[in-house]
Amino acid sequence: MSRYRHVLFDLDGTLIDSAPAILASYREAFAVAGRTPVIPIDAGIVGPPLLETLEMLTGSTDAALIGELAAHFKASYDTTGYRQTAAYDGVGDMLARLSAAGCRLAIATNKRLHPTRLILDHLGWTSHFDAVYALDLFQPRLPDKAAMIARLIADRGIPADDAVYVGDRSEDGESADANRLPFLAATWGYGSLSPAEMAPHWRALASPAALAVAILDDPAS
Repeated sequence: MSRYRHVLFDLDGTLIDSAPAILASYREAFAVAGRTPVIPIDAGIVGPPLLETLEMLTGSTDAALIGELAAHFKASYDTTGYRQTAAYDGVGDMLARLSAAGCRLAIATNKRLHPTRLILDHLGWTSHFDAVYALDLFQPRLPDKAAMIARLIADRGIPADDAVYVGDRSEDGESADANRLPFLAATWGYGSLSPAEMAPHWRALASPAALAVAILDDPAS
């Protein structure tokens, strides 16, 4: 029997290795706009929402500039770029195992809703998830991941003592804490938390298979 009936997942760096596709589309956006980023376009920028990332890359909050680059990014990523996204080894099997065991799965991601749905379809995972939440699912846009998780559990009537959040970054753990959810850290992704970043009450799992075991078989493992 599963310890948690409801399993909420981050997406980038947790279920999928989206860095190559995302970075390629950021580079294309800057090239098309004839701009040079002020910091390197590398895996360290993957995770925050699109507009926040563009502000980091430009060192600017100019709405016209950010809007131009965002449009170029979407033109690249939402058409062909997202197809470069790969699932981490074992994630598909883990999702299937949790679903078969009766867990109710959901996504709560900083990624925009449209490419999130494209990627889930591309990987054949759409049927695993009861709900897919993103910051731009609502207008006005939700302010942060903690608010998104709060909205998800309220909308779906999910009891906090029967749910868990799975992610790969400190923001994910802090967002789980804000909603009084246990946090399982996926340490196989590019946002992998170091031991120094792990709060004492968070749990680190080294593989999707280990995550499934922790949820389904042996809560104390």
